[in-house]
Amino acid sequence: MSGSKIIVDSALRAAVNLRSSKIPTELAKSSAALFSAYGGAKKHELPTLTYDYASLEPAISAETMELHHSKHHNTYVTNLNVTLEKMDSALTSSDISALIGLQGALKFNGGGHLNHTLFWDLESAIKESFGDFEKLKTEMSAKTVAVQGSGWGWLGYNKSTGRLEIATCANQDPLEATTGLAPLLGIDVWEHAYYVDYRNVRPDYVKNIWDIINWDTVAQRLSATK
Repeated sequence: MSGSKIIVDSALRAAVNLRSSKIPTELAKSSAALFSAYGGAKKHELPTLTYDYASLEPAISAETMELHHSKHHNTYVTNLNVTLEKMDSALTSSDISALIGLQGALKFNGGGHLNHTLFWDLESAIKESFGDFEKLKTEMSAKTVAVQGSGWGWLGYNKSTGRLEIATCANQDPLEATTGLAPLLGIDVWEHAYYVDYRNVRPDYVKNIWDIINWDTVAQRLSATK
């Protein structure tokens, strides 16, 4: 399969022959949709990072970054390209068994490539805005702990500057309406969020909250705001 082919080719081939095809309508639609969502016949490549593997130390070691990027992410890219080639062929030949079997691999490898690309973009934004992850964590923790009474600590995206910023909001004031920042990550410091487990020791709660943050979700929010 040539890398210059585009998704419309295969989607149209499948659509034109749909009535006479052996592929059930819903399977044809779902397969074509998946094929399109993950780039069709486009050749995917491992994204080049805009920072060195050692840039996130000590939070994340250079060795971990190299393995994560050059080995694990690269495996998703390789397998995604192979799966898309097979999907293209299966759509063209109306191979029902192949289409069913390939959907799981397409979601897994396509999702792996997409999620990791978002993750690297988030790390790049953190480095550009704060220097490194530890500085982000230290600054956001300090400002969140210092909220008087009840409120929230936020990591937000400034659409005007293209940078990440930290802000706090009193009570339940919404971040975007209050500051103009798009919300990416919020830490609730109303006492009901932590009192049963930490009593009035808010710093311990904020310290431990970092261990359970879903950074994939934060990365997806950042991508959606751009």
